[in-house]
Amino acid sequence: MMLQIGELSRKLGVNPQTIYFYERIGLIPKPIRTESGYRLFDEQDVERLFFIHQAKALGLNLDEIKEILSLQEGQTLPCGEVYQRLLVKVEQIQQQISQLQAFKGKLVKLLHCCEENLSRYGLKTSCIVFGETQHETKNGSVG
Repeated sequence: MMLQIGELSRKLGVNPQTIYFYERIGLIPKPIRTESGYRLFDEQDVERLFFIHQAKALGLNLDEIKEILSLQEGQTLPCGEVYQRLLVKVEQIQQQISQLQAFKGKLVKLLHCCEENLSRYGLKTSCIVFGETQHETKNGSVG
């Protein structure tokens, strides 16, 4: 089944301009066109675009995605080079996880302060959590 750009963008939940951009930079091959010039995408194109969409959602940039796609197409890199690139990406992800965990810890502290304030003063009270947090930050006790 062949899809036109509007159908494809709705199916994937991406802007048609994004698909045009991917075509321009070579992430997807030039699609076949109707006699009137409309682009038609086949199932392989849909799968490729879905992979790109997922890879972006996982934090890969377009250059990294392009490399992976070229490897899938049989273009090879030396194993050591692939290993190094994957290692760097895993380290970046681990750093992001650590940063997110630290941020989560700060949010949990704020949540506990809110719970305490709500249980003491009720739902209509002014929220003092951020005021206390700013004060604590100045004193160095909360980062």
